[in-house]
Formats: sequence, structure tokens, C-alpha cells
Amino acid sequence: MNVTPIPLPEKFVHTIRSCFSKQGEEWLEWLPQTLRETAERWSLEILPPVPNLSFNYVAPVLCADGSTAVLKVSVLHPEFYTEIDALRHYNGHGSVRLLQADRERGVFLLERLSPGTTLTTLANDTDDEKATSIVAEVMRRLWREVAEPHSFPKVEDWHKDLEELRKEFNGGTGIFPTALVEEAETLSLELFASAAPSVLLHGDLHHDNILSGRGTWLAIDPKGILGEPAYEVGAMLRNLWQDRHTLSNPQQLLTHRVHQLSEELGIERKRIRDWAVVQALLSAWWCYPEEKDVLEGIATMQLLVNIRA
Repeated sequence: MNVTPIPLPEKFVHTIRSCFSKQGEEWLEWLPQTLRETAERWSLEILPPVPNLSFNYVAPVLCADGSTAVLKVSVLHPEFYTEIDALRHYNGHGSVRLLQADRERGVFLLERLSPGTTLTTLANDTDDEKATSIVAEVMRRLWREVAEPHSFPKVEDWHKDLEELRKEFNGGTGIFPTALVEEAETLSLELFASAAPSVLLHGDLHHDNILSGRGTWLAIDPKGILGEPAYEVGAMLRNLWQDRHTLSNPQQLLTHRVHQLSEELGIERKRIRDWAVVQALLSAWWCYPEEKDVLEGIATMQLLVNIRA
């Protein structure tokens, strides 16, 4: 079997180097050999990668039996392992199927969804209600309890990162508006104290991570994290399909999403909105010190705060 060679996009190389430092540099160096060895071991023909590579090398492949699949190669890090474990847990129920995995090399083979269009194909104000219903349906199919022992982190583990924000600014909030930070801090305490029983959440379930296949819509790229169902909604609220500046009325769009998801998922509006606010701050903090991304995150957070649940 063989690998179709292609130069790695400069942006992808920069992302890997900046996010994973020395480990990323070594991963890039060994990637061609990893692809050759994987092609031979699993009898694959690896085609050129998909456009817009981000944090993983992703490419369609031809299998020995003539079927197609998708190969994903990741830098070894905790989210690689939890993604594999989440896909195994879902077992194709509401998600893409995991076909094979090599945990030592950071390689796994996935079902290739057809036609494979993302939910962003419904990306306009008119179709938002339909798309939101699809998101809710996928959520309901994915959510289930996880038996011990397991490897999944908890929502609380993610939010410990926010403790570093105040430390970074000597007790202040820096470029993060103080009122919004205080709002999120207060909400966080209330939400964790009253959390519903945990299920396995996707952790990043927005429109780009829902694809058409098998006559339905299925999730890809799960983070795999334990938390209450209301927590799942934040990602799709933050990730507006278009730049928020081009939407006709982003405030109205977000408000309608919160109300619709509350009805379809049976979760209190305020709880959905409050978790989304807290997550928006965490997401913006993860972008720091990239000021442009931080400011975009803060702007979205302000829209969420203004929702009257």
C-alpha cells in the first residue's frame, strides 16, 4: 500500500509547533514514517489530506477491500485518548464509528461518512431552527452514563484553568471585563453546587462537528468529558455559523436557540444560558494572549449575558 505525498500546509505546521512545542516538532518529523508504517500495517492507500488541517492530520483512505475510511493522526496528548474512548463508548450511536486505533502511535481509522456535509450547510437565519433541532437530537443520542473505571475528565477539571486568570493579572482581570468575570465566577459556584447527574458529553458539539451520514446526522471529534447535560449546549451557542458581525441579529439568534433547546431537551432556560456564559469565559481564557480571539470571545459572552432566560 502507499501514501500520496503532499507538502504540509504552513499554517498547520505553525499550529502544531506552537501548541505542542518540542513534542510537536518531533511529531512533524516522524509523520511521514508514521503514515508509511500505518499504510503498510492496515493495508491502506492514504490519499492527500483534507483541506484546512487544524490540530490533527486527517486524510481519506482506500482500504484493501475497496471501501473508504478516514485516517486521523494526532500528537499524543490526553484528548487523543479520551476521543478514542468516547468513540468506543458511543459505538456509532449518534457518532461516527471507530474502526481501528493505535494508542501508542496516535493513529486511528474512522468510518467515512457520506455525503459528509456539515450542519453548517444550513447556515442562515432561516434554517437555524431546523439545525438547532438536529443538534438537540444528536445530543440526546450521545448522552449516557459511564461505568467505572473510566479515563474521562470531569467538567470541573476543565474549569480549574480559570483559576489562572486572576493569577495572571495579580488578582485583577486584565483585558477581560471585570463585570463579566465576576458574573461567570458567581454562576460557576451556583452551577457546580446544583449540578445534575453526569453523563458522557461530547464536549465540543457545534455545527462543524456534526456531519451527514447513514441517512442521519452524526457527531465527530468528541472531547469526551463528564458533566451534566446542560453543559453540552455551550459550544453550539458560542460557535455562530457566520462571523457574528454578518448575522442579521446575533442576539435574537442566540436567544431563540436557548429557548428552543430548553424546550427540546427539557432543561431550564436559565441553566443553559448560565453554563454558556461560564464556558464562554473559559473559551476566551484559553485563547489568551491572542487578543483578537479573546475580544471575539468576550463579545459572544456579552451576547449570552444579555439573554433574558
